Amino acid sequence: MLTEIKQEAFEKELKENENVVLDFYSTECPPCEALAPKFDSLAELYGKDIRFLKIFRQGNRELAEKLGVMSSPTLLFFKNGKQVGETLRGGIHRSQIMRNLDTMLPEDRVKEIHQKIKPITTETEVVVLGAGPGGMAAAIYLAQAKVDTILVDPALPGGQVSTTHQVSNYPGFVDPQPGFMLAHYMAEQVKAAGANLKVAVEVNKVDLANKQVLIDGHHTIRAKKIVISTGASPRYLNVEGEKEYYGKGISYCATCDAKYFHDKEVVIIGGGNTAVEESEFISKFASKITMVQQLPHLTANRAAQERAMADPKINVLLAHEPRGFYREGDKMKVKVEDLRTGKINELLTDGVFVFVGMKPNLDMIHDKLDKDAWGYIKADDEMRTSIPGVYAVGDVISKKYRQITTAVADGTIASIALAKELN
Repeated sequence: MLTEIKQEAFEKELKENENVVLDFYSTECPPCEALAPKFDSLAELYGKDIRFLKIFRQGNRELAEKLGVMSSPTLLFFKNGKQVGETLRGGIHRSQIMRNLDTMLPEDRVKEIHQKIKPITTETEVVVLGAGPGGMAAAIYLAQAKVDTILVDPALPGGQVSTTHQVSNYPGFVDPQPGFMLAHYMAEQVKAAGANLKVAVEVNKVDLANKQVLIDGHHTIRAKKIVISTGASPRYLNVEGEKEYYGKGISYCATCDAKYFHDKEVVIIGGGNTAVEESEFISKFASKITMVQQLPHLTANRAAQERAMADPKINVLLAHEPRGFYREGDKMKVKVEDLRTGKINELLTDGVFVFVGMKPNLDMIHDKLDKDAWGYIKADDEMRTSIPGVYAVGDVISKKYRQITTAVADGTIASIALAKELN
């Protein structure tokens, strides 16, 4: 049974119950909304052995601060009055909760509970895989056309947009929008249109041929059509500070963020076509650019190299490789190693752009799709793929430009074509 409490009842609950899980939630909180059905269903499953509690974080600040809770949702687990297990925050997966619940109970009881989990099957007309701008645009158009649509994502809505500092080139907003807010507006529009969002779920299996998606280990969604909108991710350098300062000093998109470095100094990591060509664009804003390339030469096409070398703002460090990114006041500090001498140098800059390539997010998909040389899905002018009934949109497809607006356009095209097919 799921019970809501106030902070005054917390100590009493711990004394009276051996096992307790406590959910600090907020209103108007998308991650909280994504967690709620999982928490409810697990309360039914584990409720005889574990006390499931909810508490409104903003209305119970004293307890939240005492327990170190700074965001919503936050799940805390208690056994015999003491906190145990992990502290779970944000886009929480069902399996993460179960893992912690299972450690609180005897092994034989855990087996009994798991045996009660029954497979679920949901029939729908369209499954959209991926809740980035392309997937959300498709879901909006489909839902407004009265097409039964389920939007599935292992994370929260937004894709790369949700981690973008500011977006100033999306039509309809005079002032630059924080990326997470633009993603929020899109997700709210999806819900208002009538699409069903299943986000922060685990996607266990995707069967494109049979139009089936298995989520959270027990829930199969069967559809007539599938739209793949899983996006693409930057290829990471995997050095210290890179993920910590992603969107907070480190960017992977010149079109998105170069404008914020007017008359400032930046460091560019990479020496291929993208890095060199984007340096020309960034040079329109920045006062100085230092390009760090691990090879003893640039690998961009000759014409792009010549233009970059003719730009007095651009300086190139060849045979150097980044070893870490750090914050120093309002500056970024980049540690680079001279691969010829082994010496570590430090570059103080206003921001960092990393251009060492992108990769399509297709790890969950094993069906054979026609792809280009870089692994992106080939789609026709109506976003159809090589598998009948399967469409692909956004950054995951083979195309020249990858922007929020182009992803939204792809989703629009696919949804209109798809809705006509269904009708």
